[in-house]
Parts: sequence; structure tokens; C-alpha cells
Amino acid sequence: MSKITLTHLAKKLKISVATVSKAINGYADVNIETKKKVLNLAKSLNFTPNAQAAFLRTKKTKVIGVIIPHISHPFFSNIVKGILNSADKNGYLVILLRSNESYVHEKKLVERLLKHNVDGIFISLAHDTYDLSHLEEVKKSGAVLIQFDKISKILNSSKVVIDDRRAGYIATEHLIKNGCKNIVHFRGPLLAQISIDRFLGYKKAIEEYNLTFDKNKVILFDHLTDQEGYRKMNEFISKKINFDGLFSISDYAATGAIECLKKNNFHVPNDVKVIGFSNWILTDKLTPSLTTIDHPGVLMGKTCFNLFLNEITSKAKKVKFKYEKKTFTPKLIIRESSVLNYQV
Repeated sequence: MSKITLTHLAKKLKISVATVSKAINGYADVNIETKKKVLNLAKSLNFTPNAQAAFLRTKKTKVIGVIIPHISHPFFSNIVKGILNSADKNGYLVILLRSNESYVHEKKLVERLLKHNVDGIFISLAHDTYDLSHLEEVKKSGAVLIQFDKISKILNSSKVVIDDRRAGYIATEHLIKNGCKNIVHFRGPLLAQISIDRFLGYKKAIEEYNLTFDKNKVILFDHLTDQEGYRKMNEFISKKINFDGLFSISDYAATGAIECLKKNNFHVPNDVKVIGFSNWILTDKLTPSLTTIDHPGVLMGKTCFNLFLNEITSKAKKVKFKYEKKTFTPKLIIRESSVLNYQV
């Protein structure tokens, strides 16, 4: 049996191929009754639109690429979940790729996606991304660029973020209000905007509460793992610098730090109070359970897709589009690691 085409449908209904195409693609200028007849016939004949032909006609592939630094990180898993849910509802295919926090690899992935004529690229930048020319190429190609979480402030595109500076501030403020006067900060890599903003929030709280900012208590990380958290905390303890609080840029690093503190006979939270970041799925199962900043990952993923749809629709209608930045308010989840006599 030969493959059913738009021409077959048009002949059976005695209407033009253009009308059939518009009906299937949801154009508003097609009569409702005609659209219903086309869709019913297409369904009864198991008609499947030809993706290649559709691309030649519309220059749209209905495919988007998503590039994240890590596949296994719960926050990024939730972002992807939100994107996939929205993409499925709107008939888009998602290609998921991982940069492994490498600018070089990230650049190659972007180039590969552009060769596949994707309609859009959603990206959370690698820690060491310093040159943005590959992302400028995305915009020049006509594809939609959406940045999320780890972004570049100087690159024009729609963006979805959490208020990282506010998050750093409320985490540090919470430690101060619970008696901490010497707070260590586990900071991410220098280039990452989230590292900069969370550090600035930490520093602002220290200064506003008239505590002394000490650069020796700011510890730079390249890899935000529990192993690195353990090692960095062990190195810091060996310096004999007085401290009673820790705000970590990630839950993973905070988890390693708590393990190290226990091994060195520090009690959490009696001796040192600890706050992480992301509300990793097991943070409430740790001993002690970890106070953390919550990331609304699924909602952020849905928002990424909505911004993409807004932009691609505006382009199709040749309507002037203004980039949007959606900023989510951080939420502090208070648990045992930062509060004496904690009660649920």
C-alpha cells in the first residue's frame, strides 16, 4: 500500500492541498468544519505528515536541542522533565545532550544541533564557557536560543533563572540569625554567573549584618562533588581558621563537607551549621537532614518551552519580539543541619 500523502487527502475531500496542509497544521484561516473533515480523514487513513517535506515547506523541524552540564544532577533532571512534558504536548521532539562542564564540548554540541536544523536550543552553560560566539551563531541561524540556570548576562536571549543573589543572601542571613559569626562559603568556578551571584549574596549578608568579610573563608571549587566537598573542608579545617557556619553552592559539596566535619569531631549543627543549594532528592534523608535552597526545576523547564513558543510564534507572524527573563524567587527549606533543637 502506497503512503498516504496530502494530495490523497485533498483529492478525496475535493479541496486544495494547501487547505489540507493548513488544516493539519492548525492554521486559523481554515473553516472549522473543513478542518474537522481533514483531521477525521487523516486519522481514519493513519496519515503521518512527512517531516522532511514539512521542513522544506515551513523551514521548521519541530525539533529542539537541550544542552545541560550533567545528566544525573536532580535539578537538571527536573528541568528536562518540564521541557519534555511541554514538548510532548506541542508535538516537538527533544534531543538531550550533555556538555560535562566543558566549553569545548559544548561548542561542538551546538554545532551538531545547528547542522540538524533544530528550531531551538535550550542551554545551561558549562562552568568554563568564556567565548559566546557559538551561541551567537544559534541566533544568526534563525533558531531560538533559550538560556537557563547558568547564563551569560551579556548575551541577548530569553532566560530562565532563579534569583541567585537573593538565594545567597537569605541562606547566609539564616545562618547569621541562628548564631553564626564566621561563615565559610563554598563557591563555584569564577566564570559561572550563578557562582558570582550566590557569592555576592553571601557577601552582602555578611556586610549588612556587620560581620567581617574574610576572603580566606571563600573556597573556590572546580568540581562540585561530595568528594571535592570532603577534600576542601578537610584542607580548610587544617588551616585552624575559626568558623561556625557553611553556605555551599551545591548540596553535593555540602554533603561531603558534613561527612568531613563528622570525621573531624565537629557536630552539625551544634558546632557548625550548614546550608546547601538545589534541594537534591536525598537532602531530607541525610543525617542531619540538610537545609537547602529549593530549585523549582520542572516549572523552570516548562517556562523555557513557553518562552521558546512565544518567540517562534512571533517570528512566524513576523511580529517584533522582545526577549524575556523569567526570574524565580528562591525558597529556603529549613532542616536539621542549620537549626538547634530542630522540629518538623
